[in-house]
Amino acid sequence: MIKNYFKIAWRNMIRNKAFSAINIVGLALGIAACILILQYVAFELSYDNFHKNGSQIYRVKQDRYNDGKLSTQWAAGAYAVGNSFKDAYPEVEDYVKLLRKGISIVDYGEKSVKVEKIYMASPSFFSIFSFPLVSGNPKTLLTEPNTVVLSSSVAKRIFGDENPVGKTVLRNKRKPFKVTGIFEDMPKNSHIKADILVSYATFLNDVKPDNPETAWQWDGCLTYIKLRPGTDPAKLEAKFPALVDKLAGEEHKKYKSAAVYLLQPLRDIHLYSHLMMEPEPNGDGKTVYLLLGIAFFIVVIAWVNYINLATARAINRAKEVGVRKAVGSLRSQLIGQFMTESVLLNGLAVVLALVLVALSLPKFNEISGQELSFKLLGSKLFWLPLAGLFLIGAFFSGLYPAFVLSGFKPVAVLKGKVSASSRGILLRKSLVVFQFAASLFLLVGTLTVFQQIRFMRQQSLGINIDQTLVINPPIIADDSTFMRQMAAFKEELLRQSGVKAITASTVVPGQPSDWNAGGIRLKGADESVGKQYRIIGVDYDFLQTYDLKLIAGRNFSKDFGNDPKAVVFNKMAVQQLGFSDPQQAIGKEINFWGEIFTIVGVTDNFHQQSLKDAYEPLIIRLIPDIRGYFSVKLSTGSAGSAIASVQSEWNKFFPGNPFEYTFLDDRFNDQYKADQRFGQVFGIFTGLAILVACLGLFGLASFTTAQRTKEIGIRKVLGSSVYAIVEMLYREFAILVFISFLIAAPIAWFAASQWLDGYAFRTGIQWWLFAAPFVLVLFIALLTVSFQSIKAALMNPVKSLKSE
Repeated sequence: MIKNYFKIAWRNMIRNKAFSAINIVGLALGIAACILILQYVAFELSYDNFHKNGSQIYRVKQDRYNDGKLSTQWAAGAYAVGNSFKDAYPEVEDYVKLLRKGISIVDYGEKSVKVEKIYMASPSFFSIFSFPLVSGNPKTLLTEPNTVVLSSSVAKRIFGDENPVGKTVLRNKRKPFKVTGIFEDMPKNSHIKADILVSYATFLNDVKPDNPETAWQWDGCLTYIKLRPGTDPAKLEAKFPALVDKLAGEEHKKYKSAAVYLLQPLRDIHLYSHLMMEPEPNGDGKTVYLLLGIAFFIVVIAWVNYINLATARAINRAKEVGVRKAVGSLRSQLIGQFMTESVLLNGLAVVLALVLVALSLPKFNEISGQELSFKLLGSKLFWLPLAGLFLIGAFFSGLYPAFVLSGFKPVAVLKGKVSASSRGILLRKSLVVFQFAASLFLLVGTLTVFQQIRFMRQQSLGINIDQTLVINPPIIADDSTFMRQMAAFKEELLRQSGVKAITASTVVPGQPSDWNAGGIRLKGADESVGKQYRIIGVDYDFLQTYDLKLIAGRNFSKDFGNDPKAVVFNKMAVQQLGFSDPQQAIGKEINFWGEIFTIVGVTDNFHQQSLKDAYEPLIIRLIPDIRGYFSVKLSTGSAGSAIASVQSEWNKFFPGNPFEYTFLDDRFNDQYKADQRFGQVFGIFTGLAILVACLGLFGLASFTTAQRTKEIGIRKVLGSSVYAIVEMLYREFAILVFISFLIAAPIAWFAASQWLDGYAFRTGIQWWLFAAPFVLVLFIALLTVSFQSIKAALMNPVKSLKSE
């Protein structure tokens, strides 16, 4: 029986090639798009799931408050947190501390290797996290000072095939470290990605006689704790404030810039944490679930096409059903037959979808920034969604048509008394409305994303980043001679015709400043009024090089002997200090961590980061010997020759340091890469949704036009023009698109508003963001039905009237 079902299903598919092709291609596009998005979503959701005790691991984040108002949120907090919580609470089974260190040069013999991702880690690192070890004892790897554990790839780069355990390497040409073990390269779906782990004991040894383990005002330590099974994180979290007040003492209590410690589940960090000092750039949970929604829309649109075309062709298959019932077929057998057709079509669509996925995967990786590969074909992350799409599609898309077709009465059918029911027509129109409402919603969303990105890139930053070459800080340098080296390097560069200015700073525009200072107040003011500010350390030439606009006071100058104790505030910073007029702040002295500094100037607010972030109260602090990024302002048109000259001077003054540079406008715009990728992915799949919807509309228009062939012939005989007939056929579909717009517009407006609320500086929601998609979808819809409509309108009426 089943064999017969498939034989008849195949014959019906071959007999109706056009409808079958539309169904298969539409379903294949929907399934392929859905598979690609599901793989992306599955990878994003898989972050940190490989840790054996992941559900028990939490990161302790730090929220900072000014006068009771949240000011900043940090992934890293005080150094005293981990050991203090472990000692105070039996619920805490263990903890690990991580410190992110800068880029290093690692030497072994004649080989010198640059390593970018280096962390200092406390001894429990491999006990808490499930990063596999190649060699070494997890309990003793990180216990001794001046010891390191290498990743497999770094060990290979440094030692080749030689066993590195027990060998000694030099870090930055100076300090020796003993290799105690090797760990496998950390997986891509880990929010921590380290190449080298240095023992935390090294740090404790280096900072003696200070004791970070009791420091509550010394920030910058990532702390993870492992809770005992059955612990309620919320109840434990509620105990933190009392302990912090007790242990931090008066130093903590006297400031209104209080620190509050909260627990973040390890597995939520990648998608839901965007704090200062994150180990890696994280993903976005809203984006992931929005893409999941797009996948749902696309595949449902494809299934709707199948239902629409199958029910539209019901009248053509009525006689087949009547004859089958007349010769004894049961309704259950007819349902089986039509469900078999659905299974066959969906099966062929799945095969075609796999081909489309194979062809499009490289381009999808390029656009999305992911590294999905065909290795997924052997995993349940691939086959389970694919099997689910096939089974759900075959069952639900085939179920309704099967019941409609099998429900015809044989007597009525064989007498030719079956016609399209008003209920069936209404269902088909409703499904078309759903398809185009979904397409309009996605199109409005796509335009909103690109409009916001365009808005951010075109706004004035308040700081000049054009023609600026940024050189990464030197890794190897002698502190005692660095000031002379830097001064000589700058002097030599300024002699070159292609260089207009040069400055050094702790960060450059486009980077967040991780230097956060609390308790800053006017000299003589009570400690309780101290506030938090973000600090940028600069040399004398920073303001001039970046064309920062001074709205009060002056720039830093070597003509003033006390300028190493000078600071420049931005407008928001002086407002936070209590001055409505920036001029009032000039000459005022501030208490900065026990030292007295003088405010010599005030700049207008400028965008240190992307327009997604609000202005922050910034203090630009003069540090003449700052060891940071070099920003070189180049003359227009001289970039190529200037870079070669700059590199030559760099190698002369900072030998052994890699010359690594970027152009600042590219670096600044990198902040928008995630939004751009999201917009591209959104746009591509929106286009696919519209294409799939139009495939179904083309098939439906073909069938509808064929059903009205006799009516068209009569109208032409009675004098109707070709234009009038085409307009009549257009009107029906135009009304459906208009109804779709009325449904989609308010939903799209709400969704766009919610998305834009995540940006401190945002574009407005303009009328054309809705009008353009409506006109575009209407045009595409009418173009889709044009071929069949015009063909029917031009048909000879004599031939039309003979069609039945």
